[in-house]
Amino acid sequence: MEKIYKTMKSVGAMNIVFGILLIVGAAAMGAFLIVGGAKLLHRKKDLTF
Repeated sequence: MEKIYKTMKSVGAMNIVFGILLIVGAAAMGAFLIVGGAKLLHRKKDLTF
């Protein structure tokens, strides 16, 4: 029975760590997308088709 609780504890801790990493990664990706979009809008006048 104790082995099950140790396994549940390690899996729970791993899920919390992955959750935090995903939140940080998503925030960084969002910031990069906003910066990239701002650069495109700033240089809109230079685009020719």
